[in-house]
Amino acid sequence: MDTTETQDGPTPESSDGLPHTHVPQANRRWFYFLPLVVLAVLAVLFTVGLSNDPRILPSELINRPLPEFSLEALPNRGRPLTSEDVKGDVTLINIFGSWCVACLQEHPVLRAIAQEGFVKIHGVDWREKDPRNGLAWLRKHGDPYDRIGLDPDSKLAIDLGVTGAPETFVVDAGGVVRYKHIGPITPQAWAEKLKPLITDLRKGTP
Repeated sequence: MDTTETQDGPTPESSDGLPHTHVPQANRRWFYFLPLVVLAVLAVLFTVGLSNDPRILPSELINRPLPEFSLEALPNRGRPLTSEDVKGDVTLINIFGSWCVACLQEHPVLRAIAQEGFVKIHGVDWREKDPRNGLAWLRKHGDPYDRIGLDPDSKLAIDLGVTGAPETFVVDAGGVVRYKHIGPITPQAWAEKLKPLITDLRKGTP
């Protein structure tokens, strides 16, 4: 068989006349285990992802003053909603819309919170094409809000970093955002996280 001389001695040629490339045994073993390493890394990333609650995400506004705003009131629904209205006590600002399917899932929980009287909930009717739709939606499903402001052009939503509805912000008595909850508030989230947080904020221990 023809050979090609190398520094380490002759290297056998393949059938096409090209020299075989010598791969050390240790490298071949690593190549065989590479798929297992990739699978292990993916498994770790998947586990970490499961440990993070997608409903509770950080916000750049956390521990910062709420942006100043003044929203027009929902028609026939009382006074406008401004940034001054959320000062003086801990409050919740809830982003919702009549078009939002998940908001309907959350709504019974908001009504229960309002009936409890533990904290005021202010609503922001977001991206509502026709304000009458929001008003009709509340008449049909119940109205848990103290005040409701319209944000059809997402001006406040952009300032708050809203990514979707529903979202809820916990604002302390000084108008500082302390917490952001993404997605529907569940009874468990209210009992285990939001209500204790409000209690601590009122005590001055966030």
